[in-house]
Amino acid sequence: MAKVTFEEMLDAGVHFGHLRRKWNPNMAPYIFMERNGIHIIDLYKTEAKLDDALKALKQIAKSGRKILFVATKKQAKDIVAESVKKVNMPYVTERWPGGMLTNFATIRKAVRKMTAIDKMKTTSSWNNLSKRERLQIDRERAKLEKNLGSISDMSRLPAALFVVDILKENIAVAEARKLNIPTFAMVDTNSDPTLIDFPIPANDDASKSISLIVNAATQAIAEGLAERKMAREKKAAENSEKEAKAAAKKEEAAKKDGDAPKTERKARPRKTVAKKQD
Repeated sequence: MAKVTFEEMLDAGVHFGHLRRKWNPNMAPYIFMERNGIHIIDLYKTEAKLDDALKALKQIAKSGRKILFVATKKQAKDIVAESVKKVNMPYVTERWPGGMLTNFATIRKAVRKMTAIDKMKTTSSWNNLSKRERLQIDRERAKLEKNLGSISDMSRLPAALFVVDILKENIAVAEARKLNIPTFAMVDTNSDPTLIDFPIPANDDASKSISLIVNAATQAIAEGLAERKMAREKKAAENSEKEAKAAAKKEEAAKKDGDAPKTERKARPRKTVAKKQD
C-alpha cells in the first residue's frame, strides 16, 4: 500500500490548522504548536492516523462493500468527484439530502423515479406528452441527477462514510453515528475528533491537502478492489481445476470399466421334476 510521506504532507499544507480562538479542545493531542495565532497540526500523528484509516478502507473495499464520500464544500467537491469516480464508489458533492441514511428507503424511491423517467422516454407515451410536460419532467430528472445521480448504484446503506470537514457535514456524521456506520474524516483543529471512528488530523480547507488525503484514500480502495478481484479469479481457477480433475478421474474410471474383460455367466442347471408314475 502506497504511503503518504511527511514531506508530501508538508508541501500540501496539511499541517495548517485554524486560528487559536476557533480551536476545539479535543484536538489538543494532535496540535504540535501555535504560530502567529494559528495552530499547527502534528504531522507525525497525522501520518499514523492516516495509515490506520487507509488499512481499514482497504479491508472494507476488499470485502466488496461501498464507501460513501461526502464533500459539499466548494474547494473539495470537484476533487472528490474526480477521484472517487475512478474507484466506482458513491459520493455526495451537492447538498446533503436530510435523512439520506436514516430514511434510505425514500431516497431509493427518488432514484427509482429517475430510472422510471428514463424508461418512459424510450416508449411512445413520451411523444404523447405536451412540450410543457416534457420540459417539466426533464427539469425534475436533471434535479434528481444533480443531487442523487452519484449514488444511483448504491442499492443499500454504505459500509462506511468518508467526510471532508465534519462541521459542514455534521448532519451526515450524525446520521452515520445513529446507524453505527463507521466514519472516516479529515478533522481540522476547529472540529471534534471524538465524533469520528477514524479521524485524520489535517487541513480540510486547502485544495492541495484535500487532494492528497482523498487520493490516498481512493488508492487504498483501488488496492482493496484489485486484491478482491485477484482472490475471486484465484478461487474460480481452483474450482475449475477441481472440476477438471474430477472429470478426468470419472473418465479414467469409465475407461477402466470398459477395458475390463466381461465374465461369461454360467448357465444354471435346470431342476427336473420327476413325473409321478400312475
